[in-house]
Parts: sequence; structure tokens; C-alpha cells
Amino acid sequence: MTSSPDLLANPSTERYRLGRLLGNGGFGDVHEAWDPALQRSVAIKRLKPDLVRDQPDNLLQEARLAASLRHPAFIQIYSLEDDGHSKSIVMELVGGKTLHQLLATTKLARDQILDIVCQLADAMAQAHAAGLIHGDLKPANLMIEPSGQVRIMDFGLARKIDPLATESGDVLQTQGTIAYLAPEILNGKHPNTLSDIYAVGVLMYEMMHGERPFAHLHGLALAAAQVQSSCAKWTFALDADQDMVALVRAMCAPDPSTRIPTMMEVQQTARSLYRAGTHTAPSLPTVPNLAAVSGPSPINRRRITYSALVLILLLIGAFITSLSGSNNLPRQWIPSVSDAARMSNGMAALRHFDRDGSLDIATENFEAILAKQPEHAAAMAGMAIAYALRYAGDRSDASWLQRADASAQMALALNDQLALGYAAKSLVRWQQNRNEESLKFSQQALQLDPSNLFALNTKNGALLDLQRYSEAELSINKAREAHPTERLFIDQIGDLRFREHDYIRAEQAFRQSIDVDPDAVYAYANLSAALIRQGRDTEALQILQQGLQVRPNGQLYSNLGAALFNREDYVGAAKAFQHAVSASKGTSIAYLRWANLADTLRWIPGREQDSQQAYRNAAAILRPLLKQSPDNATNVSRMGLYAAKLGDKTTAFLMSQKAVTTDADNPNIRFRAAVAYEIIGRRDDALNELSSAQRLGYPTKLIGTEPDLLALRSDPRFDLLRMERE
Repeated sequence: MTSSPDLLANPSTERYRLGRLLGNGGFGDVHEAWDPALQRSVAIKRLKPDLVRDQPDNLLQEARLAASLRHPAFIQIYSLEDDGHSKSIVMELVGGKTLHQLLATTKLARDQILDIVCQLADAMAQAHAAGLIHGDLKPANLMIEPSGQVRIMDFGLARKIDPLATESGDVLQTQGTIAYLAPEILNGKHPNTLSDIYAVGVLMYEMMHGERPFAHLHGLALAAAQVQSSCAKWTFALDADQDMVALVRAMCAPDPSTRIPTMMEVQQTARSLYRAGTHTAPSLPTVPNLAAVSGPSPINRRRITYSALVLILLLIGAFITSLSGSNNLPRQWIPSVSDAARMSNGMAALRHFDRDGSLDIATENFEAILAKQPEHAAAMAGMAIAYALRYAGDRSDASWLQRADASAQMALALNDQLALGYAAKSLVRWQQNRNEESLKFSQQALQLDPSNLFALNTKNGALLDLQRYSEAELSINKAREAHPTERLFIDQIGDLRFREHDYIRAEQAFRQSIDVDPDAVYAYANLSAALIRQGRDTEALQILQQGLQVRPNGQLYSNLGAALFNREDYVGAAKAFQHAVSASKGTSIAYLRWANLADTLRWIPGREQDSQQAYRNAAAILRPLLKQSPDNATNVSRMGLYAAKLGDKTTAFLMSQKAVTTDADNPNIRFRAAVAYEIIGRRDDALNELSSAQRLGYPTKLIGTEPDLLALRSDPRFDLLRMERE
């Protein structure tokens, strides 16, 4: 017998002698254990700390509710332990196999199936009578003991501890939770007693046939089939017992109002069918291995966090919108498996490219079309856009842009009258910083389809990058007329105002963007930047926290770091920037984020070498971009600043001088040049550039908080500059 040092170190569980690891899942590890005080074997499930979302009193209440259910199908909970850092459930150790394991090796007889249904329905009838539902009945959550006794696992635990977790693995796989959800749940209704009945019906079908309905489908295709089809059309074996078929159909009726209404009626019907046969008591195969199960933690319907609803919103609703310009989901939207619907779904997912998983959804739909129709020009163009957006999010892999370019060319070769093909080509050229060519392709797309969203977006972006602001404003306004509720163009107005240094109007635009789509985290990042430029750091921090509550995002962490840096909280800023360059919460190939981290580490004692390495990382990422676009004044000025901080005075001077000459009216470039000159010992040049930056509107507060200008701010000539500004 082995022990777990981690668990044994906890005062609340040290009385138990821990044995082998029985399993682990979304909630935590489960160990077999021996209780020497009571001389019995138990199972201990230690819950992951980050998954325990409720107060301890609430979890204790749920354990008490579970313990109140006396049916033998429910696992006994012995205690709920708390060591101050995590919680552990001590529960009954049950021998047997899950129904999922059993069906993988055994074909169940008619009376065995009916006996399992009887036990399950009888237990759930008691739970429903107590006002409790399960909401996640599936083969992996049912244990069959060697005696044939059914035991119900994870009663409500997934919803209480982690609304997205399941013990069976990836919910998109064929054995995942989604396969047992009733159609009304997939349409956004709350789990209820009738949805539990539906799940029992699917389980009964699976026991009869060895596989669930639509076993060949998963993910969105499975969800579509379950909602669009009816159990009346399910395929049953030719020799299937027709009374059992009728019971399955009664439990799985697509309209809940026509479904068999209670678990007690399910139990009574199954019991009558069982008794109608001439047979002896069922004998299930011997299953000697032990498996630990989590005790029931039923959830009161009035207080439940509905896992099924959250799940389906994540799988379907978060990324799919109609193509009419509305950001709101159709009330009864369900993805279809037709090519036309796949194309629509893929394009809708692309519109929300900044959402986690949206590009995967788009690619999955386009690939499904191309697998059947390799010369489908629109799907090829969609793939090109998806590839280009992947490159935009992770510039470390140039192959994405190469694939995007090849796919766009192929789309146009297949159909040179397809607006989407030209839009894809325009996006590729924009990502390549070939803005004039991008404009040409976007114009070709708009001649064929004047309201094409992607062509309008890239046209506006190219005009902004070319600093043709008057044209950009006209183009953005026309785009907003064509798509009045599309947040992308509201963001572009904010971007335009920010570039014009009109931070108040930029703030207004970004707030409007959040109102239109509160789940788009980039608007929070942009709004925080506008607030920082106005010296409203406290408000910026509040906005960033709102964005992080939506979802972690590298740009949010980057802006959080900037806000904390301005408050001289260098340790906090460094932590934020480290998140921004991490693979899990940001990206490691954004040179600006590495530079921000480097700037911050310089002011933390003992981190000088780390700072230098971060600057080297930033310069290494920026160098190929400069080679590609040598006249990009912004990037040139940044390379000059990084060179100064790395001690390369010659490169710092030449790069800064070139940037100022190329774009003399940009206050950001003037300010970076001032800092670079100060670092390399050119105080006079630094003061001159600082004067220009102030005159062009660079915020006085940011000048006053820049650590590299600390010595310069003690120069009497700086006081003269400040007085001139005032």
C-alpha cells in the first residue's frame, strides 16, 4: 500500500492511511484509504482548490442534502474535511464497474437492462420528490456492484464545484455529457426532472444496443442531431423488445410535455415489463475491481448553477451569430450539418475571432466542407481568413500566413468572382504590412459585395496603418451604416481617435463597444489604454478587472501591467507582464510585452539580468518585422529604444533619428526618442524630443512617471519645458 505525501500532510486527513490512487478527474484525485478508528475502507476525494467556488458552509449544506437521501443507490458521505487550503470528501468505497466500463465488454440481457432502469428510476424518484435533480446522468456516473446494485455517482457535484467539469473527460467526445442532454437543455432551458428522465431513456437505449443514438457524431454535429431529430426516428434493432422501445421513446420524446412525466412512472413501467417476462432474477457479470466514487452532492433546483446550460453556451452560443449584422443569437439556433449551414457557422465564428476556440470552430466547419468538396472556393477562402487570424494571434509561426496566402490564391483560382476570396487576400496582405496591396484587394471584394464584413475591416485597418485618417473615418462610417450593430467598426472608431490622441472620444467608442458586446475582452483593454492616457489609472484598473472576469487575456494583462507600472508598483506590474508573455494566458511572441516586462524588471532589485534577457527577446522578435517593413517608424523607434537599454548606443541613436525623421508628428515616437537619447547620454537631444512630444500632446503625467527620465526631470531646463506646457 502506497501513501500520498500531499494528502497525509493535511491535518484533516492524517487519521487515514492512504492507499492506491483510484482515479482522478475534473474535481480532484480519489484515493482508497483505511480508517483505523472505525476499522473500515473508505474513499477520499480531495477537491482541487481552484474548483471549490462556494463558501465552506454552502458545501457542507450540499453534503448534508446528499446524506439525507436514504436510497441504497446513493453513495454514503462520511465526512467533509477542510484543512484550510482544500476540501476532501470522505465517502463509501464501492466495488464494481461503471456502466460505461461494463457496456464496453458485456452485452446486457433484457431483464438486466430493466432491473438497472428500475433501480435508477426508483432512486431518482426519491431525489425528485426531495426537490433535487442530477443533471448529468451518463454511463460514467453509474456504478454497478457485483451484486447488480446500481450506485449513482457525482450527484450534482459537477454543478456545485465546477460547472464545466465532468468525470468522463472531454465533453465533445462521444461519451461526453452532451450525448445525454435533452433537446430543451440544448436550447437553453434549465435542467429539470424531465431532462433527467430523458437521460435515463438514452441510457436505456445504450444498454439495449451497446451504443448511444448518433454514436458516430460528437460536438456541435451531435447537438444538432439531438435537437433536429426525434427518438421516433432512432434506429432500433430488429429484434428489440417493442415494449422497451416504447418506453425509451416515452422517456425521450422531444417535446417535454409529451414525455413520461415522472420517474415513479418510469420505475413502474419498467417493473411491469420486468415482471411480465418468465425469468429468474438477473445476474450481472462479476466485477471484482474496486472503484471509488464521489458521494452524492445534490443541488436544490432553486440554487443550482446549471452546468448543461453553461456547457452549451460555451460550445455553441459564444461564437455563433447570424450574418445579418446582429450580435445576438437566434433564440432557437442549432447548428446544422448541411454545407450551407457549415459555411454560415464558420463565417460567424470568424467574426468573433478574439473568443477562445472560435478559430477552431471555423476551421472545423470549413474542413468538413472541403473534405467532401475540395474545390469549394468559399470554404477555401474561409480557411485563408482563419489561418491569417491565427497568425495575427501568434506571429511566432509564419507558416500560418503562408498557408493563408496559398489558400486565398487557391480560392481566387477556383472562383475569381468570389468577394470572400478577395477579402481573404486583402487580409493576408494587411498582415504582411503590404497595405496598398491590401487596399486594392479589399476594393475588389467590395465591388462584388459592398457590405462584405471582412473586406471592410481590412480596408479600414490598412487606411489606419497608412495614417490616412480622413479616408479611414469615412470608410468606417460607411461600414457602420452597413453593419450598425457590429462592434468591430466601433472599435475601429476608437482606434482612430486613439491614434489622433483624442482619448476622450476614444474612451466613448470603447465603452460603446462593450455595451454592444460585453464578452469581447479587447474592448476592455482598449478602454483601459484610453483611460491611462487620460491619467485615470484607478478607473483603468477597474475596467481591466472587469475584462479579466470575462476571461484571461494577454492584452488585458499587458495593460494591467502598464497601469501598475504607472503607479510605481513594479512587482505587481512584473507579475502582470509575465502573464502577458506566458503561453497559457498570453503569447510569448509579442515583442511589446517582452519590452514592457523588461522595463519593469529593471526597477526590481536583483532582476537586472532578467530585464536584459527580456529586452533581447523583444529585439529578436522585432528584428524580422523591421526587415519586412524597414520604414515602419513606430517599430524603428522601438528598436532604437531597446538598443539603448541594451547598451548599443550607435544603433539607438541611428534608429531613433530615423524614426523621428520618418514620422515627425507622432508624439509617441518623439517620446521614445527622448527616452533613448537620455539613456545613451544625449541630454540636449532628449530635452528637444521631449519638448516636441509635449507639444504634440503626449500626456504630461506619463512623462512625469517615466523612470528613465528621473535624472532629466531634475534638470532646470525640464522645469522650463513644463512651464511652457502649462
